[in-house]
Amino acid sequence: MTAHDSLINEDRTLLEKMFFAAVRSAHPGEGIKALLPVRPTGRVVVVGAGKASAKMAKALEEAWPSPLSGLVAVPYGTTTECEHIEVIEAAHPVPDLQGLVAASRIQELVQGLSEDDLVIALISGGGSSLLAAPAVGLTFEDERTINDALLKSGAGITVMNLIRNQFSRIKGGRLALACAPARVLTLVVSDVPGDDPAVVASGPTIPSSGSREEARRAVELHGIDLPPAVAKLLASEENLPPRPDDPIFLRNTVHVIASASASLDAAATVAVEAGLDAHILSDGIEGEASVIGLMHAAIVREVAIRDRPFKKPCVLLSGGETTVTIRGAGRGGRNTEFLLAFAEGIKGIPGVTGLAADTDGIDGNGTQAGAFCDGASTLWMRRAGLDPQTSLKGNDSATAFASIAALFETGPTGTNVNDFRAFLIR
Repeated sequence: MTAHDSLINEDRTLLEKMFFAAVRSAHPGEGIKALLPVRPTGRVVVVGAGKASAKMAKALEEAWPSPLSGLVAVPYGTTTECEHIEVIEAAHPVPDLQGLVAASRIQELVQGLSEDDLVIALISGGGSSLLAAPAVGLTFEDERTINDALLKSGAGITVMNLIRNQFSRIKGGRLALACAPARVLTLVVSDVPGDDPAVVASGPTIPSSGSREEARRAVELHGIDLPPAVAKLLASEENLPPRPDDPIFLRNTVHVIASASASLDAAATVAVEAGLDAHILSDGIEGEASVIGLMHAAIVREVAIRDRPFKKPCVLLSGGETTVTIRGAGRGGRNTEFLLAFAEGIKGIPGVTGLAADTDGIDGNGTQAGAFCDGASTLWMRRAGLDPQTSLKGNDSATAFASIAALFETGPTGTNVNDFRAFLIR
């Protein structure tokens, strides 16, 4: 191993350490302990959905002074065993019948509650597909088709969830309607830019501020092809989600207990402890993954070559949720697609090492969390017989990084505060 190879491995190890610091920061335990409500005189019912919801349920069980009951839905392979709260696994990002079962059972659990009862909703990213509940007049296949079309559209998460809210019996605050007159406490692990809790998992207990007309414009803008029954409902004023000024929300409380902002702060602390300046560009970056990758590459080149706007050595960090417009049938996700474009943008630049990964541990349709790169990555891909530009066009970024043994594998982390990106510039 050369001194250069040793430095690359050392830098990758540091970036990996930052990633896991970010993930630990997003663990819900401490946030839940700090926000335990006063015990009600009536019943306590726990419901929830998302990639972090099982860990949230476990933390709540450990902190609550008496046994709890309820149900949360999580993606397959992310179960955390709970003693009293049932955990159901379902499909993500496109719903399956288990998600339909989970949504129906949660709706049953909150029926017939009184003003003396309390519902604790544990909500995290990924919950939209895990709570499949098509609106009256729509079928389960309609909901699957909507999700598939949205995922391929390139629309941002805020837009996607505004559209999803129009076609559901549970999203957009409708679950809170079902809980009334019980009080609802919603605890959120945020995976959305800006940490708007109404957007996380399509806000089942939180009203959306978006309108039906805004949803119609978004569908038209992104060219989203809807099934006939879905298009008919969207054109009407039927099944409107509750408005934020609806009186049923007056007794409800919402807290964001983990977010990308706090996680990036934790990663920056690791960099500073290693003797490097750390700069957080933003925790809310959205846009097409490959375009955002090139934008980050331009900033990193400026630092590497001209020592501006930051002086090297340093670490640049960013978060948010990019999108991928599906054009091919390759293997990858938004983080590897971002990083492949970034790697092309820093081609030939020495002293740069990057990591892009999803904090839930699964990026797109592979098993990888993300990947590493440096200024030689795409040169090595070409030597391996792959053209990075062709891989980008075919949405095959994970295959490209696999060809140079640069995939980052963590397995499901049990939380989700969106994308994590870190760039070390020597």
